Amino acid sequence: MAGYDVFARYYDALTANVDYKGRAAYLKKLLEHLHHEPGIVLDLACGTGSLTLELYKLGMDVYGVDGSIAMLSEAKDKAYDMKADVMFLCQKMQTLDLFGTVNTVFCSLDSINHLSGEAQVQAAFDRVAFFMDNDSWFIFDVNTLYKHEKVLGNNTYIYDLADIYCAWQNRYNPQDHSVAISLDFFEKEGKVYTRSSEHFFEHAYSVEKLTEMLKKSGFDRVEVFGDLSFDAPKPEEQRIIFAAHITNSQNGVFKDDIAP
Repeated sequence: MAGYDVFARYYDALTANVDYKGRAAYLKKLLEHLHHEPGIVLDLACGTGSLTLELYKLGMDVYGVDGSIAMLSEAKDKAYDMKADVMFLCQKMQTLDLFGTVNTVFCSLDSINHLSGEAQVQAAFDRVAFFMDNDSWFIFDVNTLYKHEKVLGNNTYIYDLADIYCAWQNRYNPQDHSVAISLDFFEKEGKVYTRSSEHFFEHAYSVEKLTEMLKKSGFDRVEVFGDLSFDAPKPEEQRIIFAAHITNSQNGVFKDDIAP
């Protein structure tokens, strides 16, 4: 994954349309749908902490993990401003190393897509499974193959905000369903603009492939839903939700061949 040091400064402005409160409410209802008490909750790849703090407001015992120091700096500032007692750790999901087990893991807004290929996704699934308690749920969403090909594709998007101008350019690779994303930011400083850039990839996978990898990590039940829904995904779904259950966690029996 990229460091997202530049992206972190503008992430909240570019995702101002995301209903974090509504997404947190959905995740709570999804746990109820699955008849699962949240217990200790990990918000994996938490970014700037917007969803983490909404989960905290709902009364969850939650903490956040992200691989970007810059993203976590924004998250900690938000938590401080709202006097929220939330811990944030800087770790990559594919080398996750927690203090103990958790009962619920959320990983939202296509963070899994940002991992650099199947080996890294498998490593992340393995690490999550390793730190989950018995009878726990791992819930994450991914951008779909349809979205990568038909929506992101080779398109360019322009964000013209108050003090930031962003050119978002995509390049789609049909061979591996990846999208190369280039962001150019122009930030207004007085009468001039300063330019900075960020480049990263997103990789998309079939439901079957992700289910196979989850089962390989030890998850014994996998449910798939349309975004913010309890129904099966539609053919043109842009984001889908995975809920993976583990009955008997590995709890200390870990494979030595996990990718770094």
